[in-house]
Amino acid sequence: MPDKRSYDRRRFLRDAAVGTAAVSTAGLVAGVSAAPAQAAAAPVAAAPRRSGAVSFRWWGTSGWRIDIGDRTVLVDPYLSRYDTGLFKGAFNEDTPLTVTPTVIDPLVDRAENILVTHTHWDHFNDVPHIAERTGARVLGTLTAYHLGLAYGLPSGQLAPVKGGEVLDFGAYTVEVVSSLHSRNGAWSMAFPGVRVSRPPKPEKISDLPEGDTLAYQIRVAGGPSVFFMGASDFTERNLVGLAPDVAMVASAATTATADYVPRLMAALDHPKVVVPVHWDNFETPLTNPPTVAPNDRKRLDDLIAAVRKASPRSRVLVPEYHTAYHF
Repeated sequence: MPDKRSYDRRRFLRDAAVGTAAVSTAGLVAGVSAAPAQAAAAPVAAAPRRSGAVSFRWWGTSGWRIDIGDRTVLVDPYLSRYDTGLFKGAFNEDTPLTVTPTVIDPLVDRAENILVTHTHWDHFNDVPHIAERTGARVLGTLTAYHLGLAYGLPSGQLAPVKGGEVLDFGAYTVEVVSSLHSRNGAWSMAFPGVRVSRPPKPEKISDLPEGDTLAYQIRVAGGPSVFFMGASDFTERNLVGLAPDVAMVASAATTATADYVPRLMAALDHPKVVVPVHWDNFETPLTNPPTVAPNDRKRLDDLIAAVRKASPRSRVLVPEYHTAYHF
């Protein structure tokens, strides 16, 4: 059993580090409740400092660009956002996989790590193109590893992870968390399965299975700790002790997962900021305001209400595309 003292220490560091922090975007600052100054002094001083600002930009679905000074990390970067019929009630699982460099390349000038939560098309579709173009390392499940090989990426550029790894990149660390994919109304999911060996190069969206699901926590030296989900389910025990400052929380498409928000908020020790993700229509362009289907709008509203009820001291921030958020 993990040592509870390590959990308490993480919580103390979390509260000390962000006690005087603010959430800002484009110069607009909204205050977060302050902690005593003496609590922040000693623990934070011991951490190595980053060089340059830290920003978080939402790219729709569960996609993010994180700039840590002159270093860039991507989470589930899906920018091509083509039509599969999903939002029109005519879903076609044989939709060809499509990559749109004219959309992707202007937004992705660099990347050193790509964190893949799972390998459904709306998370993995653009990853091989971005990795080939930038030379970024791809972290993901063994399925992501084998799919990367199928796309011709070299094995040295693919980093298979399972959950439990804490990887040190100097200015930041990445903690990998074993997680779960959400369930549909039939308590099942689209395209389950894994790839245990290199498959043929995928051609259609059903060639990209879920492939197991991960979550990630990035801890920036001298900055925030931020938790990223790519699907709306989780293993409670795997989250205990993470205590992030900010949690990117996936909106639930169904009620199949019992007590989703209360259990999640408690397991994450009530983050100071909660950012809903995976609520937009990801088959429309990345232009503001985000396009939201009526059902998804209700689910977003329900998620916000549930967070406010279960974790009233958390601030809920509904993101817009491309906007630089500073935590």
